Amino acid sequence: MLITRASEYALLSLILLSKTDSPMDSDTLSKELSISKSFLAKILQSLAKAEILSSYKGVNGGFSLRKEPKEISMLDVASCVEGKAPAVFECAPSLEDCPSEKASTCSIWPFLHKLQGKIDFFLANLTLADLLDD
Repeated sequence: MLITRASEYALLSLILLSKTDSPMDSDTLSKELSISKSFLAKILQSLAKAEILSSYKGVNGGFSLRKEPKEISMLDVASCVEGKAPAVFECAPSLEDCPSEKASTCSIWPFLHKLQGKIDFFLANLTLADLLDD
């Protein structure tokens, strides 16, 4: 699946965080977005680990954008929260990696590979700033 609920929640959180100057905690974010706090906390921690967000502890702690919106690509966000790059199809990245014994005669792999490349390019060039402009 290309964009899962985790990616959607990550993007919604990043949009909300981009509109504030002070850190927001996961409780506030989960209430604002009507998202499960435990699920959102895992997403936010993944984004912080990937250095997309900064995490602050303490009474005034929470999360804030670590990078400018124009530096945060949708490919980076989706890859971070999904644990792998988003894929349109569960097809091997190369014919040599295909688990099927029929890889050498696969007629759709070239098409799927080309399609995935175009989607990767699009997501790598679509940034949080682009979402904020709409």
